[in-house]
Amino acid sequence: MGDVTGFKKHEREVAPYRAVEVRVGDWNDVAEEMPDDRLQIQGARCMECGIPFCHWGCPLGNVIPDWNDLVHRGRWREAIETLHATNNFPEFTGRICPAPCEESCVLNIDERPVAIRQIELNIVEHAFREGWITPVVAKEPTGKRVAVVGSGPAGLACAQQLARVGHDVTVFERDERIGGLLTLGIPDFKLEKHVVERRIDQMRAEGVTFRTGIHVGHDATLDQMRREYDAICLAGGSRKPRELGVPGRELDGIHFAMDFLTQQNRRNASPEANGHREISAKDRRVIVIGGGDTGSDCVGTSRRQGAKSVTQLEILPRPPRERGEVMAWPRWPMVLRTSSSHEEGCERDWSVSTKAFLGSGDHVEQLQLVRLEWSEPDESGRRQMQEMAGSEFTIDADLVLLAMGFTGPGRNRLVEELQLEMDPRGFVACNEDRMTSRAGVFVAGDMSLGASLVVRAIQDGKIAAQGVMRYLSEQRDG
Repeated sequence: MGDVTGFKKHEREVAPYRAVEVRVGDWNDVAEEMPDDRLQIQGARCMECGIPFCHWGCPLGNVIPDWNDLVHRGRWREAIETLHATNNFPEFTGRICPAPCEESCVLNIDERPVAIRQIELNIVEHAFREGWITPVVAKEPTGKRVAVVGSGPAGLACAQQLARVGHDVTVFERDERIGGLLTLGIPDFKLEKHVVERRIDQMRAEGVTFRTGIHVGHDATLDQMRREYDAICLAGGSRKPRELGVPGRELDGIHFAMDFLTQQNRRNASPEANGHREISAKDRRVIVIGGGDTGSDCVGTSRRQGAKSVTQLEILPRPPRERGEVMAWPRWPMVLRTSSSHEEGCERDWSVSTKAFLGSGDHVEQLQLVRLEWSEPDESGRRQMQEMAGSEFTIDADLVLLAMGFTGPGRNRLVEELQLEMDPRGFVACNEDRMTSRAGVFVAGDMSLGASLVVRAIQDGKIAAQGVMRYLSEQRDG
């Protein structure tokens, strides 16, 4: 512990956001850069607890106190080595992870946690600037070929781990660009795409082959995959959005959030080659249904497109501003969170349910809404809701974006042809090694976990890679 009183002497500090009036005029990262010397002060705030609850909060098991201390001491090269020992892509998690590690930090008991995510981001960016992050090429090939289906964080983590031990890895992506929702789903103002491309370049140099525009199960058949590869890892995303089946859903102007977000990301990458029906918030009264991160991304994107107004609706009650007894530290708290997008201008309303979409023609013009009453949580933490009598009202809308989460990976012909067993939730069942009911076929990320955090997807991809390694080793020895 470099400074035993650091947590007393120094206040928490993270990189500030650029001014709202500036950042809504572009698609660049909302945050300013934070100088390394100020991060070294933040590293000094870590108490290196005897029981570091930040480890408990982090799905990757990052050894956070170690690299906090290394940053404090200015030992940046050791810090990136320690960080990379558990996290393949800290430049992703340092930008978009909700930081469960910080929520479980002992200093968060009084809501002043160590700036863990900020330190993580600065470590990896410092290392890239210094040229310390270079391809890790296997000493010799194993002669085994592995197909990874899906290039999101789970697929990328799995592929990188396998390539580094010498397996010949090919990643198949059905879209035109590598990265899954990192590239097409998350807005540039949260994750600029050169950050993803930089890591993809490293993986190519490590021997990973990427094939885009290949929809496995359609363009590549099951027989082909089984003949050409010794193992397969299915790492597709949870792409099936939750539907809102109310009267008027067929009206124009109502879209799934991900269709809206991916179109803008494609437009940013290649403005002249969109190829999709235009969805624009310009001069529109935008209603976002769903209060999570995807809904927040829709708010920020709508603002940058020039929306006339933006309103975000949530069916659940408004969360409290502070932890309560039910959400006592170190548990993840369901508290009110205000994103950079919300700060840019957005009305928010809670305990509201949509009864119908209304329009005099073919286009949506209003939402018919009703307010809800929620019971106190029962022993399982569940609440019951009921409509408040006489509380119906309408709001005007020109564009409605459905951001209510995802229900699963959707129909997957490869899964059907392999006749893989599914779990009670409708996701692909697997064992601890992430092997499915079919030998040699593994699963990672959303297809088995459901839609989750990027940090969990990375960890699950690494676990699947270990399973593939064991399986191929047993095949060789057998």
